[in-house]
Amino acid sequence: MKVKIVNKSSNELPEYSTQHAAGLDLRANLTEKVILESFERKLIPTGLFIELPVGFEAQVRPRSGLALKSGITVLNSPGTIDADYRGEIQVVLINLSSETFVIQHGERIAQMVIASHEKVNWEKVEFLEDTARGDGGFGHSGKH
Repeated sequence: MKVKIVNKSSNELPEYSTQHAAGLDLRANLTEKVILESFERKLIPTGLFIELPVGFEAQVRPRSGLALKSGITVLNSPGTIDADYRGEIQVVLINLSSETFVIQHGERIAQMVIASHEKVNWEKVEFLEDTARGDGGFGHSGKH
């Protein structure tokens, strides 16, 4: 799949870290380091602009290593980039640890997964088909 991209950063284009990775690494595009205090959130620019085909979205997700080792995650995870959005890709990061975290230019801050999606046409009905589960949710199975 080809996706048009404009790179206004000095970073390389997003790439897959391994042969079978689903996510492309996104890097911070900064003129100076960003300090993220405990429980603080900030919008981090990437310098990237994309043109997705209709029927596709880009999902911005946390990097597992940053989450585990430093408590850094994407606040609106997954963030969605729609096919008609032409602005800069920016990532809302939050520091869920008790320690200050410093983000440097070029640092891998998130991953982006390109996914297809369907459009919904609602069919208004009076009743839904019964299932064994019914309306059970939020731990209804009793398993942890």
